[in-house]
Amino acid sequence: MAESRSSALTEVELFCDGACSGNPGPGGYGTILRCRGVEKELSGNAPETTNNRMELTAALEGLLHLTRPCRVTVTTDSQYLVKGMTEWLAGWQRNNWKNSKKEPVLNRDLWERLVQAAAPHQVTWQWVRGHAGHAENERCDALAREAIAQLRP
Repeated sequence: MAESRSSALTEVELFCDGACSGNPGPGGYGTILRCRGVEKELSGNAPETTNNRMELTAALEGLLHLTRPCRVTVTTDSQYLVKGMTEWLAGWQRNNWKNSKKEPVLNRDLWERLVQAAAPHQVTWQWVRGHAGHAENERCDALAREAIAQLRP
C-alpha cells in the first residue's frame, strides 16, 4: 500500500514568541524547532519594531529554517498570528490587503512572507495562553527578551 503524501511528511513542532520593550520599541523573537527529538533555538532582534511584528517574525524565521516540506504545528501565544493565518488572511487577500475597515492591513510585508514560507508545508496554527507555564512558550519568551537585551549598550 502506497503512503499518502501527508503521512510521509516529517513532523515538526515550531514554538514561537515575540516581545517588545515599549510598543513600538526594541523587539526580539524566540523560536524553538523540534523534530525527531532534536531541538534548535533561534532568536533575533530589531531596534525599532512592534510586538506584532516580532510575533510574525518568530514564526517566519522558524518556517524559513525548514529545508523540505514538513507537517508543522506552530504553537504561539499570539492570537494575532493564529487568527491572521486561519481567519483573516483569505479576506485580506480577496480585498486587496484591506482589513474589514477598508484600511491597509498592518504588517503586510511580513504576512506575505509568512504565507510564502508556509506554502510548502502542512501547517497547523495553535494558540496557547502566554505566561501560563507552557514550557516552550516560556523559553521562547526568554529567548526574545535575551535578544532585546543584546540591543542595550
